[in-house]
Amino acid sequence: MVAFEQAPPEARALLGVPIRDLGLSLEASPVAQYVHELYEELDGKGLRHFRPGCYLTDEWGCPSGEPVIGIPFYLGDPRVANIEAALNDVESEHEIMMYMRHEAGHAFNYAYDLYRTPEWHELFGSFRRPYRDDYPFVPFSRDYVRHIAGWYAQKHPDEDFAETFAIWLDPGSRWRERYAGWGAMRKLEYVDRVARELGDAPPVKPAGETDITAAEMEQTVEEFYRDFQVDESPLIADLALDADLTDIFGVVRASGTTSVYSAAELLAEHRRDIVDKVNYWTGVRRTLVRELVLAVERRLTELDLVAVRERSRQQMIELTVYISALAMTFLTGKKRLRHQRRKR
Repeated sequence: MVAFEQAPPEARALLGVPIRDLGLSLEASPVAQYVHELYEELDGKGLRHFRPGCYLTDEWGCPSGEPVIGIPFYLGDPRVANIEAALNDVESEHEIMMYMRHEAGHAFNYAYDLYRTPEWHELFGSFRRPYRDDYPFVPFSRDYVRHIAGWYAQKHPDEDFAETFAIWLDPGSRWRERYAGWGAMRKLEYVDRVARELGDAPPVKPAGETDITAAEMEQTVEEFYRDFQVDESPLIADLALDADLTDIFGVVRASGTTSVYSAAELLAEHRRDIVDKVNYWTGVRRTLVRELVLAVERRLTELDLVAVRERSRQQMIELTVYISALAMTFLTGKKRLRHQRRKR
């Protein structure tokens, strides 16, 4: 079941509305400022003629071979964004720009046909290599930049280029300093050189074809989330949490010298950060990590466990490590799961 009741009433009122009837406009939406910020960053890097078109669609993406950027439609309406926030944690400003730069990397690749050149092939690999959702990766490899969670640059040569471009474009990345001595430096220097060479050149392919736009999406908001929301609950239904959680928090009673408060509330307070970091460092998809954290939170409530204020920092560290270990069982055990850049 999709937990729509967690969204505010004004957001739930849109569940029965077809997405195409929401009247969404990228130019009039909150996300327009990030498109302008992206264009300013491109201009700041000397790319004077590269301005990939952006449009609202079902998820982040850049159709293969097309120099355009698709942005999730829910970012075009704060009310729909509230539904996304309740179900998946809506992207922060920092994450929006991460995705914008990544998709701009794809668009730059396609706009100038870089992936067809021998040098691109030698550095990044075959563009024709099949995509795999369940892709092998080497954690902490220095041959790839680190940007989107899940060691995403290792998924495919095209993703490797897009991630490299995103790091190069980010004004705050300090890539020359951070990646000094890494194998990934050759790729970053390639992007830097090619961008300077093409700064005054118009794209070979200045415009691209979009896939489905928000104005063409016939399904209602509710149908969209029911169709695309990943149900992770069967994967964690058999988790035995009681003994471990009791070990972490113990059975404590308040006294004159000991102040306690709900362990579930403590976890809820840090939920977003824990989900983000466990997803980033383990590579286990975000929807599963979030469901793990919520399952732990529910069980802490049911067990009525409490955190001791004097030990709460230690208890949160132990709990975070525990959740990371739970996530890793799905990565290294029999239940191997698919890796996805997007939250769905």
